[in-house]
Amino acid sequence: MTAPESEEDTMRRAVCPGSFDPITNGHLDIIGRASKLYDVVHVAVMINPAKKGLFTVEERIDLIREATADLGNVEVESFHGLLVDFCKQRDIPAIVKGLRAVSDFDYELQMAQMNHGLSGVETLFVPTNPTYSFLSSSLVKEVAAWGGDVSHLLPPVVQERLAERLREK
Repeated sequence: MTAPESEEDTMRRAVCPGSFDPITNGHLDIIGRASKLYDVVHVAVMINPAKKGLFTVEERIDLIREATADLGNVEVESFHGLLVDFCKQRDIPAIVKGLRAVSDFDYELQMAQMNHGLSGVETLFVPTNPTYSFLSSSLVKEVAAWGGDVSHLLPPVVQERLAERLREK
């Protein structure tokens, strides 16, 4: 006789990984859509020591938590290392990734195949809402640094913090 499964054991989990420097409305679209499909969506702010971010990892986590607070089933944390290790440690069987263009698919397919080969973790590709198909954190930072209006591309709290950070520079 086996023990009954706990609610924790039967919860459907996925992870949305990224650097989120900063989180954009495109990221939020993918996270929000994933939150409708899974009981818990982990947002993993991946730490890349080779990259110098505009925001610290802690600031990114805070911004993501504020921007996703209305979803109710999103957990945000940082991680350094392989994404599959993050998944194994938390018993997460699926990675959700947004695809903006065919060029994203080429790279992401290789990553998905590697991750599956390493650990059996599946990757689900979600086509980006066409409204955000051009959007990247790097592009938003560049446009904002030159004084362009990016308010329609970011959650309000992120827009405010980005403007503050750029004024500090």
